[in-house]
Amino acid sequence: MNHVRRTSQGTGQITCDELSKFGQGSVLESGVLVFHPHNVEIGENVYIGHNTILKGYHINKLVIGDGSWIGQQCLLNSAGGIAIGRNVGIGPGTKIITSFHLEEGIDKPILHCRLGFAPVAIEDDADIGVGTIILPGVTIGRGVQVGAGSVVTHNVADYDVVAGVPARTLRNRRQRGAT
Repeated sequence: MNHVRRTSQGTGQITCDELSKFGQGSVLESGVLVFHPHNVEIGENVYIGHNTILKGYHINKLVIGDGSWIGQQCLLNSAGGIAIGRNVGIGPGTKIITSFHLEEGIDKPILHCRLGFAPVAIEDDADIGVGTIILPGVTIGRGVQVGAGSVVTHNVADYDVVAGVPARTLRNRRQRGAT
């Protein structure tokens, strides 16, 4: 049996000065782990809740805009890049994934196949419900509201309200006159 040699990526315990950027008034609660902090940028007045994992990668960036709030126990895996806009709310337990295993036939275990990457973008003023999963390559538009427990597999237009597995559009906030 072939064994793959794996190396540790470290503990993820960092000081804020190790980050590429750490804005004034921002908070990293206890238990937050950050990997590849040199590729993680946190804007001003950002809150990141307890036991969240900011999984930077040796390429691409994880950027969190000013005034955003990220709840407890989230996983942001930015191998393909993550751009979170300003004033975005991300509920506890949310997972944002930007990598996936490429199909290489049935002769090789999926776990050992090469990785593909696709960025995730969440535009300004969006709100992501508790326990949401956002898959690689998705752009979530400005002012979008994602219902709790949704799995977002496709782009979401500005001001749409989506929910479900997979997430589907329920309505558009702008068309209803809501702001």
